[in-house]
Order: sequence, then C-alpha cells, then structure tokens
Amino acid sequence: MAEKMKIIPLGGLDEIGKNMTVYEYGGEIIVVDCGMGFPGDDMYGVDLVIPDVTYLIKQRNRIRGLFITHGHEDHIGSIPYILKQVNMPIYCTRLTAGLIKLKLEEHGLLKSTKLITVEAGEMVRVGKFYVEFIHVNHSIADSVAFAIHTDMGVVVHTGDFKIDPTPIDGAVIDLGRFGELGREGVLALLADSTNVERPGYTMSEKAVGRTFERLFNGCKDRIIVTTFASNVHRIQQVINAAAANNRKVAVSGRSMENIMKVSTDLGYMKVPKGVLTDLNKIKSLPKERQVIVTTGSQGEEMSALYRMAFSTHRQIDLGPGDKVIISASAIPGNEKTIGRVINELFRKGVDVVYDRADMLHVSGHACQEELKILHALVRPRFFIPVHGEQKMLRRHVNLALEMGMERNHIVLPEIGNVIEITARTIKVNGSVPSGELMVDGSGVGDVGAVVLRDRKILAEDGMVVVILNISSHNNQLISAPEIITRGFIYVKENEEMLKELSQVAMSAVGTIKSHKDLGEARSAVKSAVSNYLFKHTRRSPMIIPVINKI
Repeated sequence: MAEKMKIIPLGGLDEIGKNMTVYEYGGEIIVVDCGMGFPGDDMYGVDLVIPDVTYLIKQRNRIRGLFITHGHEDHIGSIPYILKQVNMPIYCTRLTAGLIKLKLEEHGLLKSTKLITVEAGEMVRVGKFYVEFIHVNHSIADSVAFAIHTDMGVVVHTGDFKIDPTPIDGAVIDLGRFGELGREGVLALLADSTNVERPGYTMSEKAVGRTFERLFNGCKDRIIVTTFASNVHRIQQVINAAAANNRKVAVSGRSMENIMKVSTDLGYMKVPKGVLTDLNKIKSLPKERQVIVTTGSQGEEMSALYRMAFSTHRQIDLGPGDKVIISASAIPGNEKTIGRVINELFRKGVDVVYDRADMLHVSGHACQEELKILHALVRPRFFIPVHGEQKMLRRHVNLALEMGMERNHIVLPEIGNVIEITARTIKVNGSVPSGELMVDGSGVGDVGAVVLRDRKILAEDGMVVVILNISSHNNQLISAPEIITRGFIYVKENEEMLKELSQVAMSAVGTIKSHKDLGEARSAVKSAVSNYLFKHTRRSPMIIPVINKI
C-alpha cells in the first residue's frame, strides 16, 4: 500500500484570517498556525472568530506540536482558546514567542504551555516530522516558512511572505534555500495567495521610510503616526525619522506599548538613547519636536487614535497644528470606520495624510512575479493554494498552470477537506468537522446561528414584550396585557398602537378554550401580535410573551 500524507486546512481558505493547517503522516500530527478571524457585520456582539478544532480534540494523542510562521493575529490569535481544548507544545521564532507569551499570560496559560523558540535556518524533529525554519520577508519581523521533511518527501509551507531586496533589518528572504529544496525535490507547495491578483512586485518596506523622511523634514506640526502595532520595521522607521529631525517619540495604545516592549527587549527594534519618552512628558515639548505613535489604523472604536479624534483621549487633544499620518491600508470591511475617523480629524482642523499613492503603506504579501519566482525555485510536484478568498485561490491555480504544472497535480481545497498525497497522486478524500466558533466575551462557541439570528432581529426591528397577568386559581386574565417595546417604536407617539396591541393580545388569549396550557397561550399571543405588527408596520420585531401567575 502506497505511503500517504494528509493535509487538512481548518481555516484560511475562502477568507482572510483564521489560518490553521493540519499535517498527518505515519499516524502523527503537526499543526501549522492557529489564527483568528474578524467577525462579519452580521455577527452582532461577537469579538472574534476561531477555527473549529473538533477533529484535533479527537486526535489530541497524536499531535506532536504547533508550528507558528509569524506573530500576526490571523496566525496566533486563536492560540489561548485552542490550547484550553488541546494542549500542545508551540515552536516559533523569538519575536513570535514574545507575542504569544503576552496572550498566554493574559489567559493564565503560560505555566502549562511548552513554548520552544527556534531560529531561522534550524530544524526541529517532532515524531516522524523534521520541520525546517526558513527566513522570509513579511510585514512583521522574524517571519518564517516551513520545509516539512518526512520519509515520504518535503512539503514547503510558505506562510505569509514577500521578496524584499532591501528589508529594514538587512535579512533578505532565503531564496537560496528554496532553490536547494527545489533541486533536491519538493513533494508539495502550499503558498500565500493574498496578492496573487496584483501584477509585478510588492514595494520594499524602505519606500515607506523615505516617505516618512520627506513628511518629517521641515514639518512644524506635531506628528501622530498610526500603523499596525505588529509592524516593528514600520515603527522603527518612524523612530529613525524622528531621531533625524530632533524629535522625541511617545507611544499610545496598549497593543502598541506591548509590541514596543517585546521588540526592544528582544533586540528587534533599536531606539536611539533619549528618543523615547512618556506620553505625559512629551506634551511639554514644542510641537515641532513631538511624534506620537498610536494604535487605531483601522478606525477601531476605543483605539487611541479614535479617542483622539472624538476628544475622549485623556492625554492628547488634536487640532490645528497637528499632522496625522495613517500608514496602513484598510482591512476589507473597515473602510467606513477609517473614513469616519479621518472626517472627524479634518473637522478638528488636523492635517491628515492617508493617500496610498503617497507610499505610506506597502503590503507584506508577494505579488504575481514574486510568486512565480517561488514556484520556479521550489518546482513542486503538487500545489495547494492557501491564505486567500476564493478569487485569490483560483487565480493562484491559474498562475501555477501558467508555470507549467499539470492540472491533476493541483488541488483547490475547502476548509475541512482531507487532501491525500502519495508519491504519484493528490486528491481530496473526505472531510473532517470544520468551520468557525464565535468568541463573545469569555464564552467560546456558545453563540451560534440561532443566537445571531435573534441578535439580528433585535438590532434591525427591536423587541416587543407582552406581559400577561393570569390568575393562579383559574388561569384567566386578571388585567389587560401590558406592552413594553425596546428599539421598535417611540412609545409617546404610538400610544394608540400599544392600546390596540393590548387588545390583540387579549383577544388571542380569549380564543383559547382551556388556559391550562400556558405554552399554547404564549404561542397564540406571539402569533397574533406578530401578524398585527407586520400588517401595520411591515416590521417583524422579536415578540416575547411573559406570563405572570398571580
């Protein structure tokens, strides 16, 4: 019987986020990445979305380790929630480990979790897998791809990557190692598809640094820069531009403060002596000597920039004489919230610089020509596109075909598919439980389709409560039903409608011959009130009959 390897994506397909891939070989399992996703507009009250790991829970005794490519939330955000269900050792680079530690401490999991740091270029043996860490460029330092070695062959899992010829830390992607692997023979390639629709090459991170230098040079305003907190190299370039222009830098926002501490402690960020200062102290300096680095690049409510824009920040008031630089692109779905913050800043007289044409942001993902270089170097026998929406995955399939791959050597997977690979074939053979679990506060998975449907109704049409006071002796109504509404109508202007609703509810109860069955009474009232309201308002609020026995 031919040897088999199974690859099972549990997230990161048909979506941006929630990245998680399972590798099975010789009866053993390793997992690559453990990311979270952002809730959609229809997920009212949901904080974040994590992968369904029902399959891993059942197979926990076979799991040998969790390998993390880099420290972005869509690759590490689910770790504390998943570890509570499946404890496994984590292997990652130093900066990634520093960021994961913050999460483990917050959830009280640091002592119970084995966290092993590995340098790029090293190889780790876990069971029947040898996992090699390969340095790549991305929009966060210490990012790696994996070459997963087994007796059956090598699988290359790129993680998120780009080819940056002039990276800030000087460490260029290890294309030489990808080429060596390609010459030795690669069984399968799983590659990042995020930017596959974009022709050409992704710009170097240094291009943003040159923009900062131009914007800082000769500027007399106080400068506030917002970017992704995890982009250590971007923050480094802000600090460099500030130091070159005799400015001091202060930081605002919890996640930004955490990243700054971790990255400076581990040596990934170099801050010249005397440049960094406290937010309270920087205010005493002239505006032309101040730089504030802040969270809020996505317009998130309660972020530091949002609070500055809407005058709820306890330390910083913005107005004329301030320049806000938004050095980030909008995550799809966040355009409205970012626009709202930008409009409010302009209303305050702030100079806002946010045009993407001004090279204020470059992507961390490879465009078409970079992907072609990787495919040409790795020369895989089989190919599986990952990390992207359906249109991206399909475009990546086409790119592989353009590179000369045979169609039957490519699988376009869906979440939960079991992809079976032998030395000669690749195919989808069945599926495992998969999908998404919603995290709401401290609850994991207790918000499902029914709860979301109810929240949607409440958000869109409101709620009507019908209170029925019934005699405990004979189950007869002892007073007219009371109507309470929330988020449906303004009561003072609709008193007549409420009186009619009370009569409708009373009539509904009156049609029931026996009041012994209170469930029947609730159902009759709910149906009658609902029909009346839809007929007169064309709206369908949530109807909640409440029966009080008196």
